[in-house]
Amino acid sequence: MNAGVRRPRRRVDGVLLLDKPTGLSSNAALQRAKRAFDAEKAGHTGTLDPLASGLLPLCFGEATKFAQYLLDAGKTYVATLRFGIETSTGDAEGDVTATTDLAVTRPDLAAVLPRFTGRIAQVPPRHAALKFEGRAYYDYARKGIEIPRVARDVVVDTLAITDFAPPFATLTLTCSKGTYVRVLAEDIGRALGCGAHLTALRRTATGGFGIADAVTLEALEALPLAARDALLLPMTVLVGDLPRLVLDPLAGARFRQGMAVPAGGVAPGACAVFEGDRLLGVATSDGVLAAPRRVVADLSGSAGGAAAPSLMSA
Repeated sequence: MNAGVRRPRRRVDGVLLLDKPTGLSSNAALQRAKRAFDAEKAGHTGTLDPLASGLLPLCFGEATKFAQYLLDAGKTYVATLRFGIETSTGDAEGDVTATTDLAVTRPDLAAVLPRFTGRIAQVPPRHAALKFEGRAYYDYARKGIEIPRVARDVVVDTLAITDFAPPFATLTLTCSKGTYVRVLAEDIGRALGCGAHLTALRRTATGGFGIADAVTLEALEALPLAARDALLLPMTVLVGDLPRLVLDPLAGARFRQGMAVPAGGVAPGACAVFEGDRLLGVATSDGVLAAPRRVVADLSGSAGGAAAPSLMSA
């Protein structure tokens, strides 16, 4: 086949656990994976900055309808901080804005970490994808325009020192969605009186998935198409934590047509709706009826995973 001829896109449904490399944006990694599958539709489940590497679950086809459940999941990271230097972006990609020769010891660091566990308030960084008046924060930052940035509550469940070699320290943390680890690095540095910035970040787990089950782009692209398809997990892994409502064929047909169905004793809230082992979608139950929120289209003819590998709990 001529290398310049683009292969036709095809229907692909499922979830790929990608090990994103450093130096590549999440969207660039997504586009490479999408081309590897010749997929019609794909999306990622939470941005990793180009500086960061690690677990980036990608959703293909109908699985994109349930990506929010991974976006909302907690995350586990390994972060490397450099003390004594602050930068404009809070990481190694920014310009140096302040330096100090103040020495930091491991006991000093251990003493301040409890301040940054539990529910804490974070001011989002100037270089963030959050929006203000319809434009991303980083657009304003690049033009030198200051905008109001309101502190937001996030949760850091665990925060531990795994290596200490001044002026560097490596921390492992588990945290809620929306946590900016580079802001955490800056705040820890300021608490120590020496300043700090993030030099490396690797996501190792999210939503019950672990980095051990992820594939690199290079390994993915080296495989034949059938072997790539075999790496896809079924979209059911995205809704595994939701209560399960199982319908008979008649009720299943009604649900697929967008009609509410009996909740079957499922408590109020979101639930995953099945007909047998087939995922039909996600509904909102009021305890009596379950109203469709997301409905899966017909999957006949789709390429996608049939079973999940062993998953590491986040």
